[in-house]
Amino acid sequence: MEEDGQNIKVGISIGDLGGIGCEVALKTFEDDRMLDFCTPVFFASAKTVSHQKAHFGLDLSFQGIQEAGEAISGKINVVNVWKDNPEVAFGNPSKEGGEYAIRSLKAAVGALKNGDIDLLVTAPINKKTVQSDAFKFPGHTDYLAGELGGESLMFMVTDGLKVGLMTDHVPVAQAPALITQKLIFSKVQAMEDSLIRDFAVRMPRIAVLGINPHSGDEGVIGREDDEVLKPALKKLRDQNHLVFGPYAADTFFASDNYREFDGILAGYHDQGLIPFKTLAFGKGVNFTAGLSRVRTSPDHGTAYDIAGKGKADPASFAEAVFTGIRIFRNRREYEQLTSNPLQKHKLKRQGKGRER
Repeated sequence: MEEDGQNIKVGISIGDLGGIGCEVALKTFEDDRMLDFCTPVFFASAKTVSHQKAHFGLDLSFQGIQEAGEAISGKINVVNVWKDNPEVAFGNPSKEGGEYAIRSLKAAVGALKNGDIDLLVTAPINKKTVQSDAFKFPGHTDYLAGELGGESLMFMVTDGLKVGLMTDHVPVAQAPALITQKLIFSKVQAMEDSLIRDFAVRMPRIAVLGINPHSGDEGVIGREDDEVLKPALKKLRDQNHLVFGPYAADTFFASDNYREFDGILAGYHDQGLIPFKTLAFGKGVNFTAGLSRVRTSPDHGTAYDIAGKGKADPASFAEAVFTGIRIFRNRREYEQLTSNPLQKHKLKRQGKGRER
């Protein structure tokens, strides 16, 4: 059932075992109607999934497989990345929990690169416990950019609000110096390309938020807006990009200005994510745009405070699955339509001839 997406294989890395990642992922697929939309492929172990299933009293069945390529449509598939059943305490960050999270992630990314899965949905990790000699990244985004190639953009999305970041997981004190004209051009282009290719927006309108309060107030509160951001936006507009701003970030969302744009580009993490999560928490999806493959994630973290208690809401994880499927379809359709435009035009003319 290609039309219903059943053959779209959704890979799932289970995140920190001490958090809520595995719980929300399994709860998402406890509703077997989800299997009408995709074929889930978990990267963990049958023992780990059985333990989580029993702990939360979930009503679902799954099959263990050795390779993602063995996944069967209409079933929940679990790739046995490890054979043991690690005892990680819920609600407690631990080095062991981080190690298994990365083992799951690396196996899933390998399957994604090999084409054994079509897209990846990642459950939350703990950015401290995953650090090791083999993994020195501040989060998923930077690691995936290196593995999958492309100009990555952290893009938080819902149907009515899409916020991207120029800088993501960097100390706020370092963000202004990192925002160069080159970076601005790159992130605007990545957002524009994603809106066209992944979200089917023909002529994207992008708003850019000011770096400083009140966009610098003509240099009174910082000079980055006047010396870097405004000249970059002018050059982009001169090249016919529909880029607007900079807008003062403190009033931009409160005045509903965001509804006039297809995407909003913020300077740094909290400038973009505080308003996004205030307006869309539980419904938002973290999408890594600009990569060669599709990756989404829920808009929450490990939530240690409720881990193991059965209270975690799977809504954002389910939305990450649906959003990933929509992006995968949109991207595939875009690539088909643009792969050979002359041939498409010829076929269209031939079809009109037959209609006569």
